[in-house]
Amino acid sequence: MGSGILGTGVSGLVAAQYGLQTTEHNIANANTPGYTRQRVIQGSNAGDMTGGGFLGRGVHVATVERVYSRFLTEQVDQAQAGASQLDSYAAHIRRIDSLLADAQAGLSPALQGFFDGVAQVAANPSSLSSRQLMISSAQGLSARYQSLGTQFAQMYDQINGEIRDSVTAINSHAEQIARLNEQIGLAQATSGHSPNDLLDARDYQVAELNKLIRVKTSSSGDGSVSVFIGSGQQLVVGSRSTALAVTASAGDLSRLVVGLKTPSGVQEMSQSLIEGGALGGLLAFRSESLDRASNELGRNAVSLALTVNAQAELGQDLLGQSLLSTPPSGFTPDLFTVGGPEVRADGRNPPGSPTVTAAFATPVPFSGNFYTDLVASDYRLTSDGSSVTLTRLRDDRQWTAADLAALDTQLQAEPQGFTITSSGPLAAGTSYLIQPTRDAARRIAVNPAMLADPRLIPAAAPVRTTAGAANTGSAAISPGSVGPGYEALGPVLPLTVVVDNGQLRNFPAGSRVSIDGGPPQLIAGPGSGVAYASGATITLVGASSAAPPSGISFSISGVPNNGDSFVLARNPGATSDGRNVLALGQLQTLDTMSGKTVSFQESYAELVSENGSRTRQVQVGAEAQKVLLKQAQDSRDSLSGVNLDEEAANLIRYQQAYQAAAKALEIA
Repeated sequence: MGSGILGTGVSGLVAAQYGLQTTEHNIANANTPGYTRQRVIQGSNAGDMTGGGFLGRGVHVATVERVYSRFLTEQVDQAQAGASQLDSYAAHIRRIDSLLADAQAGLSPALQGFFDGVAQVAANPSSLSSRQLMISSAQGLSARYQSLGTQFAQMYDQINGEIRDSVTAINSHAEQIARLNEQIGLAQATSGHSPNDLLDARDYQVAELNKLIRVKTSSSGDGSVSVFIGSGQQLVVGSRSTALAVTASAGDLSRLVVGLKTPSGVQEMSQSLIEGGALGGLLAFRSESLDRASNELGRNAVSLALTVNAQAELGQDLLGQSLLSTPPSGFTPDLFTVGGPEVRADGRNPPGSPTVTAAFATPVPFSGNFYTDLVASDYRLTSDGSSVTLTRLRDDRQWTAADLAALDTQLQAEPQGFTITSSGPLAAGTSYLIQPTRDAARRIAVNPAMLADPRLIPAAAPVRTTAGAANTGSAAISPGSVGPGYEALGPVLPLTVVVDNGQLRNFPAGSRVSIDGGPPQLIAGPGSGVAYASGATITLVGASSAAPPSGISFSISGVPNNGDSFVLARNPGATSDGRNVLALGQLQTLDTMSGKTVSFQESYAELVSENGSRTRQVQVGAEAQKVLLKQAQDSRDSLSGVNLDEEAANLIRYQQAYQAAAKALEIA
């Protein structure tokens, strides 16, 4: 621009025009997401040397810059990633909380209804209407388990869909960042100035990316930014983006995970590398809350089915059928059916690897009832060729042994409620995921035979006792009870036990008798006896190897005379006998789970309480994170946001400058 008063006036006019245009641009984009306020940077032109000194030549516009702080912007992005993660987590865990704690749709009313039905049969064993009511309540309980399990399964499906949507959106943002990198680099190289609106557009894409997954950025000299996730995995470098992909986990083909697309295929990413944003919240919710709730519900369902069935197997139905009799083919006294543990082979196992199967362990008897040792966790079974290792994924507890047989022996000291077998030795590098209870709630059902005929409910005890009619003493015998393995004693019934000089005799040769749960005594012959003690529990040991010994138990109390006899026999025609269903009803209040520590109701209450506490914790965390996000946004906006009052003042200032410059031109 030329020197002199005319050139100086023109430079002032142009500078004021740039200021007006920039101010108008700010006002027009006051509500544009991601827009950063711009300002004109002016510089004084070098003066002309005259005899009287340097004479000014006006002004020039050096550049138009963004009022931008990278530090404040990164603070907002990181706060946004945390807020989006907790929002996503909270939205999903609230569904579990409302589902489990619902007074009508939860499990507690159905559990109570089932045991109320059991009590009805115990009060009137011969009543078909009472038996039908018990079957209906059992159906209601199994339906409630199935309903809750199905809704959990639907949550897994929903999360899979949201993972796909999130990955698609992440890839879209990454591609746009890569394109903007290219455009920014070209514009900056061509003009030597920063293309502010393109930079805003790129920052906006990075901000949107942080809503989905936490990312880190680094700037390059050419104006581009590189975007990284996890521990440094490249998402965008220059004008090139790396796509994420959704794939089935090699360790669990039913589970979708996120991977990086590489020339050699999709590389599965560890969940620990995906944090922040809605995607991080989804994955954290699935692994921390949904898996836990699904396993806990399944453990409850399996424990109930196994313990109820174990007690049912000690009973006799209204038709006189029991394990002691010779029932028709296909007969089972079990009230519930439930599938076994699921075992999933790793997708990377060598071809021809052995098949691994798992089965629930038989419930352990105690105090006349049963308990299970199941833990609400998945397990990973691996082999290095010389040993096998079982890892409980809930807390990374490990057991290592030479083979599965040795592992099973090791687990007897710390039982997990299931056993493992394989079709052959496990090869090095093989891996199997064992899920004892994950989807078990959906598989529990009432025995179809009992649905069709309530008479099959094993309410009675299969044995009865009587005192000899010719007894002269005052001793009386208890009604008798049975335990696991009792059915092996069928051939010795009826059995008459005779009192002889303080001894109980006439037990079958080769049988074993236990007193008050002590070590069994071998009976050499009919003359062999065991010492009589009033009220002591006498157990004729059956086929079970359980401790304490079980089979057919009874007790004799009082003072018998020599020659008094007591008879153990089958229990035909026991239509009014409810001893077994009464014992079954006691399962409601006894500690039947977690190795004899909690009851069904207590276990479910713990699940509801634990999930409710986690829900509250996540909600409080989400609210706190929103406050942090708001503070970070306010700090950024106080510097970079458009203030319309300030821009209005700038309009007046630049208008006056424009008018003054125009007047100077007029004078010139």
